[in-house]
Amino acid sequence: MQRVPEPELMDDPAQVRAYAEADFSEPHDHFVSLFQARFGEQLKDTVLDLGCGPGDICHRFVRAYPDCRIHAVDAAQHMLTLGRELDRQAGLEDRIDYTQCLLPAGTLPQTGYHTIISNSLLHHLPKAETLWQSIRQFGNPGCRIFVMDLLRPASQQAAQQLVDQYAAGEAEILQQDFYNSLLAAYRADEIHAQLTQQGLEQLRLETISDRHMIVHGTLPGQLSGSGSA
Repeated sequence: MQRVPEPELMDDPAQVRAYAEADFSEPHDHFVSLFQARFGEQLKDTVLDLGCGPGDICHRFVRAYPDCRIHAVDAAQHMLTLGRELDRQAGLEDRIDYTQCLLPAGTLPQTGYHTIISNSLLHHLPKAETLWQSIRQFGNPGCRIFVMDLLRPASQQAAQQLVDQYAAGEAEILQQDFYNSLLAAYRADEIHAQLTQQGLEQLRLETISDRHMIVHGTLPGQLSGSGSA
């Protein structure tokens, strides 16, 4: 099945609110636990989150790593507005800073990071190299990289079966978003080719479920201080 791109931005207020109210506890907790399994349970960095959405993973990440803070980046203003609202409700507004930025343009709070995470951004981008080039641009030598995203199924029928299996109880708008995202996702071989093209062959790609993959590892060079920002 050929890839079917979807809009880069999720910024319709109703869509944003439905996304934020959905129950992503299982995949988002899994995101954090997978990161911990590969990089340990001690982290004092300022973490860059590319494509943060309304910040649910940010919340789970700072709770798992109480000595870190997050610079959270998204291009959708409504996502960031809701993220700040949810931070205040959770008492986490001093741990997470939001920046609106449409990659690859824009300026981030820091020029470089020792930890970069991203969830479900790759399939939204018109050009996949935008994510990998941003990781190279903002990652310091030795930077920890952890990216999670969907994998494209073999057919539209297979995509619909995944929607029926994992999103049957969600709002119709979310079921449609999930279906569209599955069609817009990349295959593992395509992601391998992207990494090779961007000089990131040292990063490892793992298929972790019937619909998810992770890319993880460190950028070339030595990490200068495990607790530095």
